[in-house]
Amino acid sequence: MTHTLHIDASANLTTSLSRAASAKVVADQGGTVTYRDLARDPLPQIDGAWADARLTDPATRSAEDAARLALSDTLIRELQQADTIVIGAPIYNFAAPASLKAWMDLVARPRVTFRYTQDGPEGLLTGKKAIVTVASGGVPVGSDIDFLSSHLRFFLGFIGISDVEIIAAKDIATPVAA
Repeated sequence: MTHTLHIDASANLTTSLSRAASAKVVADQGGTVTYRDLARDPLPQIDGAWADARLTDPATRSAEDAARLALSDTLIRELQQADTIVIGAPIYNFAAPASLKAWMDLVARPRVTFRYTQDGPEGLLTGKKAIVTVASGGVPVGSDIDFLSSHLRFFLGFIGISDVEIIAAKDIATPVAA
């Protein structure tokens, strides 16, 4: 049975096109689902203490550093357990909502989701597929000024998820609002 991690990033909780589209994609996937709503349950921004903690050796990490990384560990576990990641996201000011960027910051962990080798960076979350439903009120999805799609495609590839499909939400959901 497949397992899907479903992430919604739109601040619009009632008439979001990206939420409607991502829900349709998830329903079509079947299997089990872990759901994370970045608007209803916002994630914290990383800070200097968190950045320092992520670089400590897990074997010698203090209890304080482990506590700082606990949410990040949970988010990464959600990714590791998923076969498919479905992300519903609107384009806000040409790019990702801050809530989605916070999630990206928390799951990008050296030696956990990526590592550096002699040949450059290597993603460690391989064998997964991502489907991103993108809604926009004016920026054409996939255009030169859609920095959300290109950023997510690059980021997901960086952590090892190279099978990424970007779908314009308007193409699969009933239009209500971006």
